[in-house]
Amino acid sequence: MKLAKDLVAASTVPMVLAILADGESYGYAIIQRVHELSDGEMEWTDGMLYPVLHWLEANGHVEARWGESETGRKRKYYSLKPEGKQHLADHRAQWLTVHETLRRAWRIPHVGAGENAGA
Repeated sequence: MKLAKDLVAASTVPMVLAILADGESYGYAIIQRVHELSDGEMEWTDGMLYPVLHWLEANGHVEARWGESETGRKRKYYSLKPEGKQHLADHRAQWLTVHETLRRAWRIPHVGAGENAGA
């Protein structure tokens, strides 16, 4: 299934924030994590991710540092700042509202709180 570009674009900020909430990461690893989390349905590119990371950094949600990979290659690592954690909480609340509204509109039965907690 091909996801609509506007839906993918709308989900990039909360997706990046959620991934960084699990710990520091770098661009390629974030792209791979999105691929894993979506069971291969979402294919992000560098050209899509880096503008989002730069926007998040410029707006004080993430911080970046240069480091070295295991092979000695320089790479930029990103981590969530407290402001980013709050931004993620705000996005999460909004997305859960949209999800619940769509679930009701589509008349999909509600799943238990434990099953929906990671949504």
